[in-house]
Amino acid sequence: MLGTVDNPELHVKIRDELKAFYGILKSYDEYLKFVFLTGVTKFSHVNVFSDLNHLIDLTLDPDYTDICGITQEELEVCFEPEIESVSKETGKSRGEYLEELRRYYNGYRFSKKPLKVYNPFGLLNHFGNKGRFLSYWYDTGTFLVKLIIGQKTNIVELGNLRVGYDDFRKYDVENMRAAPLLYQSGYLTIADYDEKRGRFTLDYPNDEVRSCFAGSLLERYAPVPEPASGSLSTRLFDAFYDGDVDSAMRVLKGFFAAIPYDIIRESENYYQTALHLIFTMLGLKCRSEVRIAAGRIDTLVETDDTVYCFEFNLDKTADEALAQIDAKEYLLPWKGSGKKLFKVGVSFDPEKRNIDEWKAPGSPACPSVPRKTA
Repeated sequence: MLGTVDNPELHVKIRDELKAFYGILKSYDEYLKFVFLTGVTKFSHVNVFSDLNHLIDLTLDPDYTDICGITQEELEVCFEPEIESVSKETGKSRGEYLEELRRYYNGYRFSKKPLKVYNPFGLLNHFGNKGRFLSYWYDTGTFLVKLIIGQKTNIVELGNLRVGYDDFRKYDVENMRAAPLLYQSGYLTIADYDEKRGRFTLDYPNDEVRSCFAGSLLERYAPVPEPASGSLSTRLFDAFYDGDVDSAMRVLKGFFAAIPYDIIRESENYYQTALHLIFTMLGLKCRSEVRIAAGRIDTLVETDDTVYCFEFNLDKTADEALAQIDAKEYLLPWKGSGKKLFKVGVSFDPEKRNIDEWKAPGSPACPSVPRKTA
């Protein structure tokens, strides 16, 4: 059903077949003691399960929050031999290795109860491949990517979606929304629950999904031909971890130069979204539209040792962008963190459809051709 959402006629036909099948199950009640239905996506009871209307929905039930995953306790008890073997093979301490496992395969939460579980498929394949950290579970999510782009979903806020109980029930083909599908199919999970407002906050569950899904979105949003994208990604990752703003910005300029001309849109939001996806795909801790007391930061990127604060301007100067960072004291919350702080003002040229200039105190400024002003 999920694979035919963009083909309404076929979707309805498949839905009706399933509805008839479940109707037969109901007529055999006297022979059924226990029936447990699972699936990638839950569709409306009215459309599919109306003939099987005595189902109990466990989707958000706190009593069953660990039924579809592996808890931290289960991991450390049941997989101790595997943990010890990989730790010894890689030279990592047990604590370091467990933390890496948590970041890459844990993070799934299925109710307001704050219990998170590991993806069993990813975890078991990881152990079966001698502890290699690869994206075993992730699928390209082609339909979901098309849905997000088609509905003009704000991509930079995918990791901070706020939804209520009713939002989890909107799965009809006539009213298909991105948020519940992203949750049901595992690309987003519950990150927090506001008891007072009855609101859930959805976020990416772990590094595997965050990085891979950003890559899939980027292929659709700002495609760069291979092998150029691989080379650019490696150089950009190294530049960020080395604290080399100048090299990072030159790589990004090369990235935009490689995007087909007719795809780039002349808006600040387009460039911000593309950069957000690039940073996230690299596995960097990236947040955009970050709200602090002094205002809203365009994009914030963190590594283990550095914090980069980006302010973007379209058809204005990098100095103006940098002046806003200083005036609003955007980096004040990170002073005293022990990390090296970078302020980066970036200007985009709508005619060239690329980065025009950048300024970052402590890093060489990008040479820019002076613009003609009216």
